[in-house]
Amino acid sequence: MNVAFPYAFDSRGRTGDAAADAHIRQLIEQLLFTSPGERVNRPTFGSGLLQLIFAPNSRELGAATQMFVQGALQQWLGDLILVEAVAVTHEENALRIVVRYVVRRTQERREDEFRKGAP
Repeated sequence: MNVAFPYAFDSRGRTGDAAADAHIRQLIEQLLFTSPGERVNRPTFGSGLLQLIFAPNSRELGAATQMFVQGALQQWLGDLILVEAVAVTHEENALRIVVRYVVRRTQERREDEFRKGAP
């Protein structure tokens, strides 16, 4: 069973589950928008992207962000996906992240977009 994100109950009052494809997308979203230190039992889990929403936009920052996001995806989800490309753009007070990857189990190529605005 793949636990749904965000956590919810199904119609029977049990933990909601997600289809395999949706679950992988949800795992990527959790990794991208979790700050390191936020999870007690996994202090290094996360990407630190949320700290960049108010950072000054620059080409160097974009390149560094792409590298550490791709590294986090490979470290934490490398057994589920093969990351082909990560594009991070900073638009005013929001981040837009596009992740292109291959699902290892099915060899399906996917591209998902994630957005996060200022809190």
